[in-house]
This record gives sequence, C-alpha cells and structure tokens, in this order.
Amino acid sequence: MEVLEQIKKPSKREQKAAIASYGTLASAIGQMSAREVEVEIEIEETGDRISIPVRALKFLEDILKAMSEGKPVSIVPVATEVTTQKAAEILGCSRPHLVKLLEEGKISFTKVGKHRRILFENVIRYKEQMKKEQKQHIIDVMNADEALGLYDS
Repeated sequence: MEVLEQIKKPSKREQKAAIASYGTLASAIGQMSAREVEVEIEIEETGDRISIPVRALKFLEDILKAMSEGKPVSIVPVATEVTTQKAAEILGCSRPHLVKLLEEGKISFTKVGKHRRILFENVIRYKEQMKKEQKQHIIDVMNADEALGLYDS
C-alpha cells in the first residue's frame, strides 16, 4: 500500500498554512446548519465553484488540525486490507511475530488462497489496544516501585 509509505510530517511551511486556515474553517463549519449535507465553495485561483459534502469538510478540518500540530496525516479507507508484511510494519514487529498473533486469534484475518489479509482497521485497533496495555503496565510498575519505597530519597 503506497499511501502508508508516503506518510511524512508536514513541513514548517505546511504547518503554518494549516495553522492559518484551521481556525477559519472550524468557525465556518460551526456556523453551518446541522441539516446541511453539502456546501458550495469557490476556488479563488480558478473561480471554479464546487459542492463538497459537509463530512468531507469536517475531515479537512481534522487534517488541518493535525497538520497545524505538526502531526503526519494519512487517509486510508476503513475496509482496506493489508498484507502480513505491511501489517507487521505498521505494528513495528516482525512478520513471523505477526503471523503468530494472527494464528493465536489476537487479530482477525481472512485467507485469500494461502495468503493472509488483515483489515487495516483491525491492525490499528490492535495497535491501540497494545498501547493501552503498555501504559497500564508502566503505571503498575511505578505503583509497585512506589509501594516498595524506591522513590524515596
């Protein structure tokens, strides 16, 4: 999947542009009626007018917010399937380890012939679950250390 390989942090120039436009866009969306399904916008350089679904405009707002904070952004359709190699890269583990997770049922997958395919959404859900568990383990270790008095001077 080429999209995942092209994820880069926004440049300082892009970040400044996002900062400048995010507030205005967020304000405009806030003023829209909840019943509006699409809005018409004009592209200043060409004078063309186009209709955009409000949901797409809200995605743009989220993108600008992330870019203004210097975060990399990527849009991947939810139903996208990835290979075991790509899923392993996303999770930051080896492909054999990922296959082990699949066979243990920790991440659901489908088989196409003899190849395994994993929904991108399932990979991200597993990654978020692992982060949550890691954070809890760190808290548990810190609490145990504190109970043993290891933080006392």
